[in-house]
Amino acid sequence: MKFTFSHPYAPAQEYERPVAYFCMEFAIHQCLKLYSGGLGYLAGSHLRSAFALRQNLVGVGILWKYGYYDQVRKEDQGMGVLFQEKVYGFLEPTNIKFPLEINQRTVWVTAYYLNPETFKTAPLFLLSTDLPENDYLGRSACFRLYDSNPENRIAADILLGAGGCRLFDYLNWKPEVWHFNESHALPLAFALYQKSGSWDAVRSQLVFTNHTPEPSGNQETDYYQLERMGFFQGVPATEIEGLGLARNGMLNHTMAALRLAGLANGVSAMHHETLERMWKDTEPICPIIQITNAQDAKFWADHEMYRLLAENSNGALMERKKANKRILFEEVADQNGELYDENILTIVFAKRFAGYKRAELLLADQERFERLVKNKERPVQIIWAGKPYPMDYQNIAIFDRIVQLYKQYYNCSILVGYELKLSKLLKAGADVWLNVPRLTHEASGTSGMSAAMNGAINLSIPDGWYPEFVKDGENGFTVPPADPSLPDHQLDESDAASLYDQLENRLIPMYYDKPEQWLDVMKRSLTDITPYFDSKRMADEYYRKLYALQRPVATNNLPNNAE
Repeated sequence: MKFTFSHPYAPAQEYERPVAYFCMEFAIHQCLKLYSGGLGYLAGSHLRSAFALRQNLVGVGILWKYGYYDQVRKEDQGMGVLFQEKVYGFLEPTNIKFPLEINQRTVWVTAYYLNPETFKTAPLFLLSTDLPENDYLGRSACFRLYDSNPENRIAADILLGAGGCRLFDYLNWKPEVWHFNESHALPLAFALYQKSGSWDAVRSQLVFTNHTPEPSGNQETDYYQLERMGFFQGVPATEIEGLGLARNGMLNHTMAALRLAGLANGVSAMHHETLERMWKDTEPICPIIQITNAQDAKFWADHEMYRLLAENSNGALMERKKANKRILFEEVADQNGELYDENILTIVFAKRFAGYKRAELLLADQERFERLVKNKERPVQIIWAGKPYPMDYQNIAIFDRIVQLYKQYYNCSILVGYELKLSKLLKAGADVWLNVPRLTHEASGTSGMSAAMNGAINLSIPDGWYPEFVKDGENGFTVPPADPSLPDHQLDESDAASLYDQLENRLIPMYYDKPEQWLDVMKRSLTDITPYFDSKRMADEYYRKLYALQRPVATNNLPNNAE
């Protein structure tokens, strides 16, 4: 049966321009495991808000056969990694099939469709090579999100970018703007060039969002390996060299995206400044603007809390928080065998475990940590959660170190399965949401936004989105950061001391001695986080600021039309 597509809802007048939105991961629903962390959470919120605003946007991703991975426990409670096949009966097969050249072989691609009404998102197409026509290498391009095999990761980039571009040849819907959310879909630029024959035409249609200054998110790959695998979609080497994309035999994916796109954006004011600083000596690149990340309040917020806030029902508001804590503590008891008390201050650190996020910063001073967790007069409960990359043994070791803590201390726990469902439980049940990245390393960091929508009070290094939100002591608390130019060990030592100072001298005394003041901070946080950090504002800004490129110029396919 032939699949026919037309955009399933009439777009609002201000959002009529057709946009194709490419992302390697989407966090839309707990049961659809296509994401690893913050990038996916952001993309999921974007699609939900695009639906709510009736934007003429279509998402393109990959249907990961084994997802990212399932985080499990080994016999000693340490972290284990499980790759388990995922099956989704609610996705609609399109029966579209087309060939794509990957690694000097023809690989057949199909697509599945997520209907907007299923989870109230903009339409989403998910590409797959898991077809009987393909050999194992061809099928494995869509097996694992961020596969540790570098050839599979390159193949996934080609599938997303070039395959996504080819998909629209089979749909009765043509984008005017192509948005790649992070540089994974970079082959899209070369596929568009092969269609138009003009880099000016590409730039008039292509926009790019960068989400991290970290080297791991601004990867460099051997140019000749990319060329051999078909990354450049047949664009001649002389063209690539003429654009200055390869340096010393390596291609920096972010730099290439900034050169080939017509407009780019950072995802917070601080990140925008960092990008300008990082790339100021790399000309020519496209202009870079700022569009601060946000999260979908309709999905994330505790709407009962907001009802009670509007009624100024202070007692009921605190009872709501305690009820949410009890629900979270059932998960703690189930996983860790600890019975937590809803009257005790509960601190949560939950995010993808990465070196710069510093999950272990609370453990930096053993004496002060012991004083914190053994205090009987002003007790605390601490919960960690987060998924390292499955082969990131350094951060898996940090996870396992925290496992040993919860074996020693009844008020320390670490949970597995940090995905949408657990994330919502943690944000609803946290009193304090802890965020302590090394300064300038967090591009945005959105977990604190959705935590604030659930009455959690942020305690954070002033990085990423946080300086645009926080009024220290009024709607959250700031950890005064050390000089980011210090060596990491000195920086971490100084920041840990500042973190303990904030907990010992401000947050813990306020929670126990001045509960009315604590409630005021929580209420101000609930109020201030919306509407600016609701993703409807973000989705609107993308249309007004990023997608407002000039209309595509008329081009032809003649080779001499290239620059």
